[in-house]
Amino acid sequence: MSWPVLVFDIESVPDVAGLRLLRADPAGHSDSQVYEAWLAERKEKGQGDFAPLHLQRVLVISVVFRNAEGLRVHSFVDRDGQSEGKVIQTFFHTIEKHQPQLVSWNGGGFDLPVLHYRGLRHGVEASKYWDMGEDDREFKWNNYISRYHMRHLDLMDLLAMYNPRNNAPLDALAKLCGFPGKLGMDGSQVWPQYQAGGLEDIRRYCETDVMNTYLVYCRFQKMRGGLTEAEYAQEIDLVRETVAQLATGEPHWREYLNAWTDAGSVGTTPGSGGATVS
Repeated sequence: MSWPVLVFDIESVPDVAGLRLLRADPAGHSDSQVYEAWLAERKEKGQGDFAPLHLQRVLVISVVFRNAEGLRVHSFVDRDGQSEGKVIQTFFHTIEKHQPQLVSWNGGGFDLPVLHYRGLRHGVEASKYWDMGEDDREFKWNNYISRYHMRHLDLMDLLAMYNPRNNAPLDALAKLCGFPGKLGMDGSQVWPQYQAGGLEDIRRYCETDVMNTYLVYCRFQKMRGGLTEAEYAQEIDLVRETVAQLATGEPHWREYLNAWTDAGSVGTTPGSGGATVS
């Protein structure tokens, strides 16, 4: 298992401004009215209430960044409702700077296409991310875009052998591996939570979800021989230490730590001490 690794997850809501533009809705209509009218039209056509990917406005991108210096958790958040482009650009700038292995759960099916469309909308630049060998020949054989390359590892897609019928939910798999899984929220609750002013709750939910992804990734690395039994145990200890330190400042990490159980965990030992987090 080589560093750096950037595990990521996004949370998004329907792009009401985009809906207003595409539907040519009168300016006098509220965001709620625009959304409800769009939803009613979809129901008449027998369609669901999930907005298409190009109309998913990015609220939060949470990451777990692991390199030789340690493990960090960070979120890029559009707190003023005007900074979606900046949030996406910052994420891609991180990729440009560190050129990490990207790890996601369904990132190829949702997160990255959303970031592509929304990045295009905002004029985001990400030359290294889009390099498929034109600038760096190594990227011809291992790049972020091609499905079967490892520079972006979509764990859900790979574990399912690239067959959507085999996909497993992250929450279930994390819990089966002895990790906390989702706590108190799921993706279907993000839009109502946002309408109620719960942006920070969404950010906290996204952070715990990306930590679940990192833990499952560590288990996968153990399975494929990227981590020995001892290295896996050491990495799990580091995650526990990091979460314990984060828990002193934010209650969702305390809840996450309390929910963590060793049941089903292979080669883990209770962590002690502290880790540097920034």
